[in-house]
Amino acid sequence: MKTVYTGCCGFPTARNKYYRVFSVVELQNTFYELPSIDWARNLREEAPREFKFTVKAWQVITHPHSSPTWKKMKKKPGGNLENYGYLKPTRENIDAFEKTLEVARVLNAEIIVLQTPSSMPSDQETIRNIDVFFESIKSYLKNEIIGWEVRGPLLSNSELPRILEKHDVVHVIDVFKGRPLYKSSMQILYTRLHGKGPGEVNYSYNYTDQDLEELTSILLSEDYNIAFVLFNNVKMLENALRFKEIASKKQESIIWL
Repeated sequence: MKTVYTGCCGFPTARNKYYRVFSVVELQNTFYELPSIDWARNLREEAPREFKFTVKAWQVITHPHSSPTWKKMKKKPGGNLENYGYLKPTRENIDAFEKTLEVARVLNAEIIVLQTPSSMPSDQETIRNIDVFFESIKSYLKNEIIGWEVRGPLLSNSELPRILEKHDVVHVIDVFKGRPLYKSSMQILYTRLHGKGPGEVNYSYNYTDQDLEELTSILLSEDYNIAFVLFNNVKMLENALRFKEIASKKQESIIWL
């Protein structure tokens, strides 16, 4: 029996309302500014026990300090700023991952999502760095699952499937744009929906009923045990609710949550 958890990237409405209609949220503030442990504990306590959190990893691990998103941080991390981003296996990046992991554990978050930018190089040095980074963080993990959304030219690198499988990393994708190269040993499908269109993202896109029917068909046909469907567009609240309504009519060996 497959299980599909549907939600949004961030809270698009009051949290108490959100908890009543969705089963999961992917936290976004953890990317821009890593929150305190107390904040994470309070959030976990206010949410229903069965509600699931996933965490978008702190941007300093994936994005270099020249990235525009760094400007939103009130407090910059310590150490050599050149050692941050692009999944470099540096002490700075590993420490930042460990801090992200601490927040995730307080939330009982099952999945930590690393989103690398389109600017990330696709050369052999980058591949070596990624390989060492994933190997380095293994000793910190308990039951947590790592997901990786790859953007830009790195997505076409022939070494990517090998890296994903070697380190048992979930390949996070938009299923309207492609299929995962690897789903992890737990057979997890994790899709972030950024709007249809020619580019990597089209946040203003409003998914039609036809789109959502197509999404349902994809989820019925794909091989997985658990799927996380996270809408990440301006109309995410309306689209996610409508998707749940459409998908729930399909009772073909899937639990829609």
